[in-house]
This record gives sequence, structure tokens and C-alpha cells, in this order.
Amino acid sequence: MMKPFNIEPSDMKTMIADYMDKGFLENIIDMFKHDVSLYACVGDLMKDERLMVRIGVSALIDTLRHEEPENISKAIASILPHLKDQNPVLRSDAAYFLGMIGHKEALPFLTEATTDKDENVRIIAKEAIEEIESNPSF
Repeated sequence: MMKPFNIEPSDMKTMIADYMDKGFLENIIDMFKHDVSLYACVGDLMKDERLMVRIGVSALIDTLRHEEPENISKAIASILPHLKDQNPVLRSDAAYFLGMIGHKEALPFLTEATTDKDENVRIIAKEAIEEIESNPSF
């Protein structure tokens, strides 16, 4: 394995978000494969207001869960705090992404999200739990 990129974390997150916004998803996937420490950026990328970045995060997780199943769970820690975010869209996205990742480690947090004050969050959390329980890969 090659050494991690030697760039300040905040600069790296900005660069990844900008690349996503420009549609360079394949480049970003390669970066994540090269440097697994980048999985910690997923939570910050979720907060980006640009639509292409938010769509890119979903595509990134979907691709990496198939191509890097041994590493995708490294994104969980950065996603979990968003289950408590004030923004219900971010809470829903967090539940959805945790379901996509499919790791049982997320089940207690998703179970708690099934009592969220927002109906969409509750629904997505329940669906994420069903997804994880029906595909016990971890």
C-alpha cells in the first residue's frame, strides 16, 4: 500500500468536495482506495450544500461497499454524529448511508433513530435496519 496523501486534512476535504462537484467520482474512488484514512472525510462531505457533492457521497459509498468491503466500515464513525444533527435531511442521509454500508455496528444507533421526531428519519432508519439484518455481511 502506498503512503497516505501528504495534504492538510481540511485541504483534502475541500479538494475531494470540489472534485465531486465537478463529477470526478472515479478519481475520488481511486483516492479512497489509495488512502483509507479518507473514509473519515465522508461525514464532512455529507454536510456540503452542493447537490453534486451530496449525490457523489451516495455514489462513493455505493461503489466502495462493493469494491472495498473490507474498508467501507471506516466511514461509520464520521457518519454516526449526523444521526443527531438538527437538520432532518442530514439525519435521513446518515441513516440511509449506514444502511448502505450494512455493518451491524450501526444497528444500535439506527434503532435509536427509529424514534426520531421526523417521520422520514424514522422510516429510513427502519429500512436501514432491515437492509443490514437481511444482508448480514459483517
